[in-house]
Amino acid sequence: MDYIKLGNSDLMVSRICIGCMGFGIAEAGQHSWTLDEKHSREIIKYALDSGINFFDTAMAYQNGTSEEFVGRALKDFSNREDVIIATKFIPRSPDEILAGINGQQHIANMLDASLKRLCTDYIDLYIYHMWDYNTPIEEIMEGLNTAVKEKKVRAIGISNCYAWQLAKANAIAKMHGWTQFVSVQGHYNLIFREEEREMVPLCNEDNIAITPYSALAGGRLAKSPGETSKRLQEDTFAKGKYDVTAKQDSVIINRVSEIANKKNTTMTAVSLAWLLTKVTAPVVGATKIHHIDGALDGVNLKLTKQEIDYLEEAYQPHKLVGVMAVNPK
Repeated sequence: MDYIKLGNSDLMVSRICIGCMGFGIAEAGQHSWTLDEKHSREIIKYALDSGINFFDTAMAYQNGTSEEFVGRALKDFSNREDVIIATKFIPRSPDEILAGINGQQHIANMLDASLKRLCTDYIDLYIYHMWDYNTPIEEIMEGLNTAVKEKKVRAIGISNCYAWQLAKANAIAKMHGWTQFVSVQGHYNLIFREEEREMVPLCNEDNIAITPYSALAGGRLAKSPGETSKRLQEDTFAKGKYDVTAKQDSVIINRVSEIANKKNTTMTAVSLAWLLTKVTAPVVGATKIHHIDGALDGVNLKLTKQEIDYLEEAYQPHKLVGVMAVNPK
């Protein structure tokens, strides 16, 4: 496994981050296809044994049970200082707003709850899950800075935002001498490349790590035409993101399959090898052991410039989908 520094932080992370949205009690949250604790632990242990040290979860995943599964497994299978745990907090709820709980208090409450579920006394990377249009960004940045000063958090990141929002937040933090965001987790893969317009140039300029989610487009970039899986069948949120552009995306997916066959490897490896030329560490969901093997192959696979160009040239612009589409101002 290769390792890399996470942006302007001192965190050394594996080039693959295990996305833990697929872990947690299915009945407790928004997804029906998640793994129970026994099978989640098997995936986490295999990832650790393979050299992966970077795990990404969130308080919102399966009503906190993803954090619980991840926390117990990492406590049992690793030394705390050897792993990088990332988790996320959501915006203030309407009830919190009515109760007068400000951004700083909200972060403190969310953080303490996540620490308890994760069986740890600090988070390596604490991520602002989506922009909260009802809370001043100054309150968010000050609250996160307090968490770092208290040594409950080592570094901070942001997810699901526009480039101007990331730039504004970091400018405010810099002005006050507060901790700045060192990473961004956005929607980025071979069939959804809108981050390349403004976010990627900003991150390259300011050395902000890119750790994209949906690296395999909910499995679409890992399966040949006609193949399916429980997630592909039951993940209605992902269907809403990709079904509308399925025809234009199929051209690229077929090219991934073509290159995989030529190189005698998997579509997963090809898709991730391409993404790894652009980002720090993609967040890769894994619900089967072979999903991790495919990700590891992606780290080791090298694509030629001609292959990269072939994969990229068929891309057409997409409208924003997913969280960015449902969280407007």
